[in-house]
Order: sequence, then structure tokens, then C-alpha cells
Amino acid sequence: MRELTEEVGVSRAVFLKWPMGHPIGEPNFPRGQRVVIERAFDALKKIEEPGTIIDLPFRWKRRGDFEVG
Repeated sequence: MRELTEEVGVSRAVFLKWPMGHPIGEPNFPRGQRVVIERAFDALKKIEEPGTIIDLPFRWKRRGDFEVG
């Protein structure tokens, strides 16, 4: 929930609009999970202003249809 992340006042964060309980993607899909983690680290390195939340451009789809939106 992006709103909760905003209210907590984190120093920096990335956000994915995915189902609860799937923070880095579908279980047993390491290729997709690795891409999400790499993009998250890249985004977090670029944040300069405290409180910034970056929405990662991934769309939730089932295995095989993982894509950057």
C-alpha cells in the first residue's frame, strides 16, 4: 500500500503495485525476482531527497508474461 509507505515517512522507498505478500514477484520465478531487485537497488541509489518513493514500472502478470510496463 503506497499510502501507508507515505504515511510512515520512510527515508526512501520503491513501490510495486502487486498483490500483498509478493514483494519481489511470483514464487519460484527467480529471473523476474532478480530483475525487480536490480531495478530497486538502482532506483534507491539515485534518490537524493528524503521521503522519495519511486514507483517501479512493472506490471503484475502471471509467470511467462512478466514485463516492464
